[in-house]
Amino acid sequence: MINSPEEKIKILYVDDEENNLQAFKATFRRDYQIFLAMSADEGRRILKSEDVHIIITDQRMPEETGVDFLSSIIPINPDPIRILLTGYTDIQAVIDAINKGQIYHYLTKPWEEEYMRNVIQNAYEVYQLRLENRQLTTDLHDINSQLEFVLRQNLLS
Repeated sequence: MINSPEEKIKILYVDDEENNLQAFKATFRRDYQIFLAMSADEGRRILKSEDVHIIITDQRMPEETGVDFLSSIIPINPDPIRILLTGYTDIQAVIDAINKGQIYHYLTKPWEEEYMRNVIQNAYEVYQLRLENRQLTTDLHDINSQLEFVLRQNLLS
């Protein structure tokens, strides 16, 4: 479940502006495996077939906001770390993103390359820690069950 060190971080970037998508891909394609979507629906289709680690989405898109997209995928895709990107400072979008979309980070356009790299790296570390935590919790539950079984056996003997 935990990714090997040589595996590239998989990022889905959703934005209705083709130029933004292409600029992101051109900047980061050597470092990450990039999936691009021009709409929330297209993003959902990609999520059905790809196991992405990080989702970056624009807030203001014609059919569906980034926050609505992020909150809609939580039941089916709870693991990816969510980042909201916008060219506008909209405090209600920030509040909704935190409360509804469970975002990890809020970025404004235009993004700065080195800062974006740091945010992506930190987000991926959170992703890995969550997976590790889930595995440790499962292991602990299994060990507790085994201990309970041994205790019952000892009480019966």
